[in-house]
Formats: sequence, structure tokens, C-alpha cells
Amino acid sequence: MSAPELSVGHSGLMDQVYRHQRHIYDLTRKYYLLGRDRMIAELAPPPGGTVLELGCGTGRNLILAARRYPEAHFYGLDISAEMLVTARAAIAKAGLQDRITLAQADATAFDAEALFARKSFDRVFVSYSLSMIPGWESTIAAGLAATNGSLHIVDFGQQERLPGWFRGLLHRWLAKFHVTPRESLAREASRQAREAGRDCRFTPLYRGYAWLAVIGAQELPLGAPR
Repeated sequence: MSAPELSVGHSGLMDQVYRHQRHIYDLTRKYYLLGRDRMIAELAPPPGGTVLELGCGTGRNLILAARRYPEAHFYGLDISAEMLVTARAAIAKAGLQDRITLAQADATAFDAEALFARKSFDRVFVSYSLSMIPGWESTIAAGLAATNGSLHIVDFGQQERLPGWFRGLLHRWLAKFHVTPRESLAREASRQAREAGRDCRFTPLYRGYAWLAVIGAQELPLGAPR
């Protein structure tokens, strides 16, 4: 299956999954999508900076981040047209449509300049989306290519310090929504950071329930202008 065919197929699947769930998504997910607010608190874009979310869903994170950083401008993309309907309504209700710009696109391969008339962003973040994206490794690469600052990732961990029965129950529940926690997330983020000449900070949260990774700005050669 070619990349365009995969993108169209996944877009249809996500629309099917969230056609009805989008109406109750934020109400239900707040109890088990842990670590999102910590990630937002660590974004710290510069004054007048730009922030892009890959897989923005209902717009919940973009709205919270826009309120926390009133001097920044925010952008979001999602492959699901259904989710973007909810996101646009929520953003308009919050009165933030002038500071948050949305577009439909595949997080594994997108043209930021065509979508947003921008080549790069000060911050890029991905919240609980990698566990739903086929070829999720490409999303990390795309995120790194889209930022001249840092890439922030939060997603399900492997529950490594939680009881085995809990891990099994959680994974069976998540599978109903086409969610697969990425066992190699830490290794892949570290590998891509290393190849890009960047540092990577990895933090397990809540006994491994969630994992938080931050890939920093590209290291500049000594003497290079900053």
C-alpha cells in the first residue's frame, strides 16, 4: 500500500472511530491521558513564538497552551476531518480563532509551508497520537524537521512499574480504539535525536504509565552565530 493510500485509509478509520466519540472525548480522556498538562507547561515558547501540534484532535491541548502562552501563535493538524470539526468549534467558543490555525494533514508526512505558510516552528508537540499512527517513527522525523527549537512527546508508556494485570487490562482496552503503546518509543526518540545532533530527555511518569520525551534544539558548531 502506498503512502497516499495509507493516509486516506487511516483518515477514514479515524473518522469512523471518532465520529461520535469526539463529542465526549475530552470528558472521558482526561482520566487516563496523563502527563499532557506537564508537557504543555514545559513548552515555554519564546515571546511571539510559534507552536505546532501534530494530531491535535479536539483542540483541547492547543486551547490550554494558547491560554498559558498568550504571546505565541499556535497551529494544529489532524488526519481526521471529524476531529477538526470539534476542534474548530471549541477554538471559536474559546475566542482563540485568531491565534490558533488548523489544517487537515497526515502527521507522518506534511508540508508545513503549504498548510500554514511557515517552514518551521519554535516548538512542536505530539500528545497521545504516536500510539495511534501507523509509521509513527515518521511522525517523530517530521516533527524534528518542522522545528528550529524542541519537539515534545507524551504518550502511553509500558507501565513498567505497575502490576502486570493492570498493563494487560489497559492494553486490551486501548486496542478497542486502535491504540498501541509504542514499546520502542524511548529508543526511537533517542536514535533520531542523536542522528539530528540533538539531545533527548526521557522521563517515565506515574510508574511508567506515561512516557515524556523532549528532543532539544539542534546543537550548533562552536563559533556559529545564534
